Amino acid sequence: MAAPLSDQEKRKQISIRGIVGVENVAEIKQGFNRHLHFTLVKDRNVATPRDYYFALAHTVRDHLVGRWIRTQQFYYETDPKRVYYLSLEFYMGRTLQNTMINLGLQNACDEAIYQLGLDMEDLEEMEEDAGLGNGGLGRLAAAMNLHGLGYSVSGYWQVEEADDWLRYGNPWEKARPEYMLPVHFYGRVEKTDEGSKWVDTQVVLAMPYDTPIPGYMNNTVNTMRLWSARAPNDFNLKDFNVGDYIQAVLDRNLAENISRVLYPNDNCFEGKELRLKQEYFVVAATLQDVIRRFKTSKKNSSNPLSFDSFPDKVAMQLNDTHPAMAIPELMRIFVDIEKLDWDMAWDLTKRTFAYTNHTVLPEALERWPVELMETLLPRHLEIIYQINQNHLDCIASLFPDDMDRIRHMSLIEEDGGKRVNMAHLCIVGSHAVNGVAEIHSNIIKTDIFRDFSELEPEKFQNKTNGITPRRWLLLCNPGLADLIAEAIGEDYVKDLSQLQKLNELVDGDTFIRDISKIKQDNKLKFAQYLEKEYKVKINPSSLFDVHVKRIHEYKRQLLNCLHVITLYNRIKKTPSAPFVPRTVIIGGKAAPGYHMAKMIIKLITSVGEVVNNDPVVGSKLKVLYLENYRVSLAEKVIPATDLSEQISTAGTEASGTGNMKFMLNGALTIGTMDGANVEMAEEAGEENLFIFGMRVEDVAQLDAEGYDAMKYYKALPELKQVIDQIKSGFFSPRQPDIFKDVMDMLFKHDRFKVFADFEDYVKCQERVSLLYQDQKEWTKMVIKNIAASGKFSSDRTIKDYATEIWGVEPTDLKIPPPSEPREALEETLRAMKKN
Repeated sequence: MAAPLSDQEKRKQISIRGIVGVENVAEIKQGFNRHLHFTLVKDRNVATPRDYYFALAHTVRDHLVGRWIRTQQFYYETDPKRVYYLSLEFYMGRTLQNTMINLGLQNACDEAIYQLGLDMEDLEEMEEDAGLGNGGLGRLAAAMNLHGLGYSVSGYWQVEEADDWLRYGNPWEKARPEYMLPVHFYGRVEKTDEGSKWVDTQVVLAMPYDTPIPGYMNNTVNTMRLWSARAPNDFNLKDFNVGDYIQAVLDRNLAENISRVLYPNDNCFEGKELRLKQEYFVVAATLQDVIRRFKTSKKNSSNPLSFDSFPDKVAMQLNDTHPAMAIPELMRIFVDIEKLDWDMAWDLTKRTFAYTNHTVLPEALERWPVELMETLLPRHLEIIYQINQNHLDCIASLFPDDMDRIRHMSLIEEDGGKRVNMAHLCIVGSHAVNGVAEIHSNIIKTDIFRDFSELEPEKFQNKTNGITPRRWLLLCNPGLADLIAEAIGEDYVKDLSQLQKLNELVDGDTFIRDISKIKQDNKLKFAQYLEKEYKVKINPSSLFDVHVKRIHEYKRQLLNCLHVITLYNRIKKTPSAPFVPRTVIIGGKAAPGYHMAKMIIKLITSVGEVVNNDPVVGSKLKVLYLENYRVSLAEKVIPATDLSEQISTAGTEASGTGNMKFMLNGALTIGTMDGANVEMAEEAGEENLFIFGMRVEDVAQLDAEGYDAMKYYKALPELKQVIDQIKSGFFSPRQPDIFKDVMDMLFKHDRFKVFADFEDYVKCQERVSLLYQDQKEWTKMVIKNIAASGKFSSDRTIKDYATEIWGVEPTDLKIPPPSEPREALEETLRAMKKN
């Protein structure tokens, strides 16, 4: 529990987490008690910790609402170009603390809760993580907000459990039933004199739920809109009336299943109808919403409507291929409903959409069977065929004899059944295509989409990912955030490039000691958490070696596991030899249908079982697998990490955002030259990262020569010992052959070449241990990494998208708070018009 503030501190305490004043604290307490009584209908005699969380959440939300309404008023008055970010994933994590920080209420709320005799940490732990995705795709989407809205769909072996994050309700969202919209499926296409008409469809209603997303200390509150499926009231009423009540209810449930659970993204799409339904459901509802906003804008409400200005007022970003159906859907609206001619509609569509690619793995690029699309969305398939025909006619006119090029660039693939290549659709239907790290963007230009890049080179760009320093420093690592503010001032929170000033302190003994102490405090706190949750006692002075991300073969958690076994064998061979204690922490989730990923988890936990219970090893080496890895758990582990594992095979990781979070929080990176690691090495200097392994060109050469895993197995004694132990059942004595599939993969079809990087990885880890023994030099390198992390702010990322793709100029103007008079808003509007 926080210590009470002195009277002087209560009167005024300013920090990067806001102001504490007697009035502020009293207002929070009053709001808390009001909501406990009148919203939750409880008193302190019967209220539960969850009730207290909800009371605080509603109190903080009260401070959002006026700003939220004022922001929408401001946008209506100024009529700026709006950005609509379409994503099937918005991986938001918890909202309470992030909102308190962005509104400058953290300190006042802390003090109010203390005075009420409650523990703020306990209340924050009551909040569920929003279950709206997994991995970096959803985190990137969560960061994107600028004059607009985000749209999505609501909803020791690894064991899947229901992620029922809405079980107790969500205090942050507001249902908008007045904006419920129809979404159509199935049916047929009818040709008339006026054009095509989609008829005899099955209708599902899309109910919008809005969540406020506050900016940092600027009174701006944008909106994330989630859509939930509802069956119409007359759904199968005929069946109900004739007595088939059960069937009517079952059919109604079937319609609403669209948003009941977000279909797992396992980077391997096999034509699942529910997934395609979800993708179209989001974009169909969203585009109706976008068109409504465009038609009711202040300009269009006073002038005759013209769609000529649509791309000047609307920018839509496709976050991966999941919302790709937005392209044929907008064409359907323009051509079939608004009666625009095809060429004009296509020009408007291309100028409106932009596409972010997130993967180079071929199995992760969506391809939908034509047969499925013909059944589910028949009119859209016709439109895609027409888009493709025009596209291929253009290629044939430029390259008349190049049939291979025409085949490679078609939106319709013929091999293995006719399928729509959604990435090709996104590229053809967008005016800009970007990767999310420099190396990734180069690969999609020169390899994955080379033919498209040669046709329209100006279309391809890079937008390196970023992370928000508000959540990933102020919220999760307040000690480090405050220390940096004391050293270089508070402005770095809005301009992360100012962290470069820390380079001036890299040799300062006091600053080195302070940075080291904060890291040790974070490690001690996390060690206590691990002991409580996992019943494993951790040495807090050991090197915390952390590998947390989605479980996938290309991310090479297997390589890490082989190194752990190598360390174990070295300790067993010479127990008295000097050894730098190490706690290896691995965490992440495997897609439910991804067998190999689940076997990797099983191997890691089996190794941990042996290592953690071996008395010869003791506290020298511990292995933990973090269950249910999520944003709130990341906020605990990242500040406590010494070594960040970013060890994907070069050329396979698009970018990564975990690597940036670790860097900002004072962890050193061991990694390959892949994804954003390349740019991190450029910013900090390669000598300040632990870089190992093959580069992209080495991987390509090895592919050309033919990768032979057996060669490495025979040449490297330590690798052979490790593999033999796994094969013999040393780590699984009750099921000796349980890891047979893992061994078969490593020897016969390992696309990600684990053995090829094993030797260099182990040697690099030896350099890690050597440096860790010199804590002063280690901490100097930590400071250099923190100082170099400014480029990886989502503020910079969003600004790059805004100016180079969306055609939107970010402004520093602050929207007046709701307490200010109307004149203040009008003054701001006048200033904006001058700009």
